[in-house]
Amino acid sequence: MATTGRFASTTYYMQQHPEWVEAFNAARPADRWFKAEWTPLLPEAAYARSLPDDPPWFGPRGGRLPMRMGGADAAAPGPAYYASLLRSPFADQLTLDFARAAIRAEHLGQDEVPDLLVVSLSGHDYVNHAFSAESRISHDHILQVDRLLQAFLRDLDATVGRGRYVAVLSADHGFMPAPEVRRARGLEAGRVDWRRALERVNGRLQQAFGAAPLVRLSPGASLNVDRRMLAEHGLDLDRVADAARAALLLEPGIAAAYTRRELQDRSRTGAPFFEPVLEGWHPQVSGDVPYVLEAGWMASAGVATHGSPHAYDTHVPLLLWGPPWVKPGRVDARVQVVDLAPTLAHWLGLPPPPASQGRVLPLP
Repeated sequence: MATTGRFASTTYYMQQHPEWVEAFNAARPADRWFKAEWTPLLPEAAYARSLPDDPPWFGPRGGRLPMRMGGADAAAPGPAYYASLLRSPFADQLTLDFARAAIRAEHLGQDEVPDLLVVSLSGHDYVNHAFSAESRISHDHILQVDRLLQAFLRDLDATVGRGRYVAVLSADHGFMPAPEVRRARGLEAGRVDWRRALERVNGRLQQAFGAAPLVRLSPGASLNVDRRMLAEHGLDLDRVADAARAALLLEPGIAAAYTRRELQDRSRTGAPFFEPVLEGWHPQVSGDVPYVLEAGWMASAGVATHGSPHAYDTHVPLLLWGPPWVKPGRVDARVQVVDLAPTLAHWLGLPPPPASQGRVLPLP
């Protein structure tokens, strides 16, 4: 969708799209917002608790409302327009229209066999990465999505029937405030300059082992030890990883770091952030020294990010609504998004999915 405005799947699921998908794409529904303006829903005073438009850390692209889709210069919809559409409520409206088309074409909710429809409204992720979760743009986007969901649920009432479906709302992650925002509020925050940090870490390793550079930055918040350098200098992986971990912990903004051996042996159980790191680490594809940044620290020059075990990244909504037997109430105990699968299975009278990790929620 980011380059063509079309929805697509892969041959992993089917060799070709169903006819209704082809018909939906052929109508080019994404093009209807070309040159449209995203304007705020509410008066300016309603956004007083959010950051004003165009703070310095937005960079040269900036960001403010009203925002014209496709910019001023493009003559026709193209990749740049479709990419900009993702950072707007129009992408979420398009996704919900696609969901409506799926409900109609696949006759969802029209018999006694339960159907599962999963909809990812990803616009807010793009909005927050571009403009931050504290921005007026993000604030307005949530208001826009709220109204889009209201209309979608009303359509479900009309097509499936009120009381004949369960709706679940959650998210895969939160967002950390920009370091500049935290500092303005008197909180600790900063940005890690990885080029210089790696120079210092490799410098310490060179002093210890007489070889450099021994480590490099790896995706997934970790360092990788250079196996070729180990072989050339006859060095032991675990010794170098231990030293890299110690050197990394001397850097500002690093809260914790663990080695491959510690994770495989689970030898640091109970240490700060060890369990979250272990849950996100895989021995075949993950790095040798995964790390966790201090709260408020960002390992990039971006506007906003996520992926840490801190509460601002992991605390997400978990809302369930449906027929009268979904009684009103709240669960004050700690819950997880992975609890949804066994909970929904329980409601359907089914065993939990074999790979599910959660528990049945103690709902009222």
